[in-house]
Amino acid sequence: MSDIEKLRSEMEKITADMLKLLKTRTDIAKEIGNIKNEQGLGVTDESREDELKNKMMQICDQMGFDKSLATRFLNFLLNESVKVQLPESQTHLTIFLKAKELERQGKKIIHLEVGEPDFKPPETVRNSLSEIYDAGFGKYGPVKGIPEFRDAIAAFVSDNFGCKINSENVMVVPGARFGVFLAFSTLLNYGDEVIIIEPAWPAYRQCAINSGVKVRSIKTTLEGKWEPSLEQINSSINNNTKMIVLNYPNNPTGKIISKDLMDSIFEIAKKNDLYILSDEIYSNYSNEKWKSVLTYNYEKSIITQSFSKSHSMTGYRIGYAISSSKIIEKMAKLQALCLTNVAEPIQFLAMKSINDDVSNNTRIMNERLTILSELAKSMELEFEIPDGAMYIFARTKSNINTSELAEKLLEHGLAIAPGNAFGEYKHFFRISACVEKEKLIEGMDILKASTNDM
Repeated sequence: MSDIEKLRSEMEKITADMLKLLKTRTDIAKEIGNIKNEQGLGVTDESREDELKNKMMQICDQMGFDKSLATRFLNFLLNESVKVQLPESQTHLTIFLKAKELERQGKKIIHLEVGEPDFKPPETVRNSLSEIYDAGFGKYGPVKGIPEFRDAIAAFVSDNFGCKINSENVMVVPGARFGVFLAFSTLLNYGDEVIIIEPAWPAYRQCAINSGVKVRSIKTTLEGKWEPSLEQINSSINNNTKMIVLNYPNNPTGKIISKDLMDSIFEIAKKNDLYILSDEIYSNYSNEKWKSVLTYNYEKSIITQSFSKSHSMTGYRIGYAISSSKIIEKMAKLQALCLTNVAEPIQFLAMKSINDDVSNNTRIMNERLTILSELAKSMELEFEIPDGAMYIFARTKSNINTSELAEKLLEHGLAIAPGNAFGEYKHFFRISACVEKEKLIEGMDILKASTNDM
């Protein structure tokens, strides 16, 4: 046997041993997950993970081994542990699907679990449907989007977001969610870490984990007015941290953080050379405090936007990402692999409607949020008055497990989103203001009666 064959044989044996150890480790992780579930503990223990990483770094020092490689490997193991430990739990989507099934069976359901405005899209969308065929928009197209549409987006954003961009900074995507996925998948490497401020839209964590990226969560509290501290952010950063995710106005709390805090976050990002991914899908439903991340003119920032909320075009699956031309090029390469281009007819409709006046939608949503807030106060729910978006994230004084509550409410014709969908917030729930006033009142009456019985 040659020297190279001997070495290959040895490497093969080591790989087989590693697989056996991985199997053993996974089995232990499952056992730990069962115990956590029985004791009502969260899946992720950041302090324990930090302790483990410190021990591994000490071993690296002793062996003279690459710490960066070791950390990426450890992050892979930790992600796999999270995957096997996550319990089957209720989320806003599982509740939504159950509610839809009940409706198919003939049961009346009031939908307060989903962020889907009940407004119709602008009339321009209806009128433009007949133009698509004659205009010839139905072919293979540029992966980044129809040039005219990208021009229109660049002009719209420049006029309304307090910045100056051009079409090279724009890519059309099939909804903001896909923009988030592209950012994780193209800008981050396996084993890198991303900071997510919770409570947060669950897709951030899901996209990260499925991209092989380790999530470092910062847990904010109602008592702290849903604001992360600079100490929390700084202590979450290590050599493998590559990105921080921002979402303001926030889903589910409606929070908009102060300018001073946002300034500080950008200083931290610049100091540590971090990407900033800002999901600004609720910008249309915000108060005067909101400013786009684009106003910072930070080269490593990426924003995602959508027509789903502003134009009530949820099922059209049309949104866009804005960043430096270099980042857009990276994201475009993966999009080309996944879907060639966003359907041209849908792009055409969005292009025609981008400058339509949708301020009435904003006015109506603000009115509904006011009504919802008053109703929640009268029920003695604990929550922070939202600065924007279309939700209230509330806690009952009796600390009811809201997964159980959500199941019970379905029986009474009401759908809400349990808090554990947005992080470790099992005593909170999200209620949406996406239905008319009468249904809001009826839904809150059902909620009040049901919580009084628990």
